[in-house]
Amino acid sequence: MLDRHAALAVPDESYFVPTLAARHRGRIDAAAFCSDLGRISTLRDWGVRPADVAARLRPGATASDGIEAIYEAYAAARGKQRWGDKTPMYMSRLGLLERLFPTALYIHVVRDGRDAARSFLEMPAGLVTESWAHPRSVAGFACQWRTEVGDAVSLGRRLGPGRYHELRYEELAADPEGTLRPVAEFAGLEFDVAMLAYPGTLDLAAKPHQARLAQPPTAGVRDWRTGMPAADVAAFEAVAGDTLAACGYQVADAAPPGARARARLAAYRARQSAWHAAGTAVARSPLWARRHPPLQ
Repeated sequence: MLDRHAALAVPDESYFVPTLAARHRGRIDAAAFCSDLGRISTLRDWGVRPADVAARLRPGATASDGIEAIYEAYAAARGKQRWGDKTPMYMSRLGLLERLFPTALYIHVVRDGRDAARSFLEMPAGLVTESWAHPRSVAGFACQWRTEVGDAVSLGRRLGPGRYHELRYEELAADPEGTLRPVAEFAGLEFDVAMLAYPGTLDLAAKPHQARLAQPPTAGVRDWRTGMPAADVAAFEAVAGDTLAACGYQVADAAPPGARARARLAAYRARQSAWHAAGTAVARSPLWARRHPPLQ
C-alpha cells in the first residue's frame, strides 16, 4: 500500500542491512562497500547497481549513509523522494535499526498472534532462512510474537508518537482507507488513493504464497476461533496471553507466563542472540565473500 504512494518507495524484503552493518563499521571504504553490493542478489533483483550507489556516496560516508544510498537509488529510479523497508526479520533487530537510522519513523502493524501463528506455520518451507530460533510449533511462534511485539512496543514508548505509529492488522483489513489516512499523516504524506489500488497490478508469479495480494484487503480471511484447535489456542495463550490482552485481543487466559513458558521465552531469546552473533561473525570473516561471489 505505502509503495503505491507517489512519493514513497518500499521494495520487497531486503535482509542485507545487518550484514552490511557488520561488514562496514565506522567510515566505509566506498570501493569495498560497493564490491559487496555486487554480491547481493536482492539488489540485482531490485535493479540497483553498485555504480548507482557509488555516485551517492560522499567522503567520510558511514555504513548508515551507504545503506541509505541503496534505498535512495531504488526510490530515485522510480521517481520518488522517500523510501521505506518492510522486512519482518528486522523485528528482532530494532536496536540495530535505531542505531543506523536515528530519525527513522516506525509503523508497527500488530496482528492477533493466534491468526499470525497459523499464517506463519502454514508458510511453505524454503521461503526464508530458518534461524536457530525459527518457530516450528504454536508455542514456539508465541515466543517470537510476544518478543517482537513487546520489543516494538518498548521502542515506541522510547520514541514517542512522533516516530512510532501502531495499528491493528484487523482494522486495516476491515477499513483500509480509514486506517491508512492516519498512517499517511504520521509519515508526513498526503493521502493517495493509489495506495488502495494495488490489487491486480502486481506480478505474483514468483510469490505463490502471497496470492491474496491479487485481492483487495479482506477481513476475516483467518479466524483462530474456528480454525485453530483448542489445544493450540491454550498453548499460545500460555506464552503470550497477557500480551494479547494488552494489545486489546480477546483471551481466555491473560495471566503472565508460568515457569515453563518463561523457560521457553528465555531459550528463544538465547537462540536468537546466538544466531545474530554467529551471523555477525560470518559477515566479518572472509567466509562471507567466498559464499557470495560477484554476480553477473
